[in-house]
Amino acid sequence: MLLYFKRILDLPLATPNMRMILFVLTGLTLLGFFLLARWLIRSKFGRVLQAIRDAESRVMFSGYSPLPYKLSIWVISAVMCGVAGALYVPQVGIINPGEMSSANSIEIAVWAAVGGRGSLIGPVVGAFLVNGAKSWLTVSAPEFWLYFLGALFIAVTLFLPQGVVGLVQRLKGGRS
Repeated sequence: MLLYFKRILDLPLATPNMRMILFVLTGLTLLGFFLLARWLIRSKFGRVLQAIRDAESRVMFSGYSPLPYKLSIWVISAVMCGVAGALYVPQVGIINPGEMSSANSIEIAVWAAVGGRGSLIGPVVGAFLVNGAKSWLTVSAPEFWLYFLGALFIAVTLFLPQGVVGLVQRLKGGRS
């Protein structure tokens, strides 16, 4: 079943102005979610989440119940994903079950690995880099895209465990 989206709020999606509005709205949403996430991880809530990640049994021993924290962050994540999906569909104009493929999920994991798993900005940087490579490679050699994606993931895991952001931080630290 394919759903085609050609209009939003009775305005055509194909016009350059509407596409620019959607692009700006998506960028502002990304910035807003980035700032929200940064605020969250710097708050007491975020520190408890980091403690749960590092030593859940120790957090329980300290008197915190991990379940409400895990559920809260899962709901916040689900809301972010829902908003991202709501912005994605009008931009591409079509949604089908193929968008839920495992290749798309793997690609998202590669974004985080390439950019840097230990930072908020890393997955954003990785998304830009990987999608830039995808745009270029699917035009010049489309049959090699998935091979490239797999090789990139393996190479980053082996040689850049902290991703591009980690590499930049190491280079900055080496000069000081």
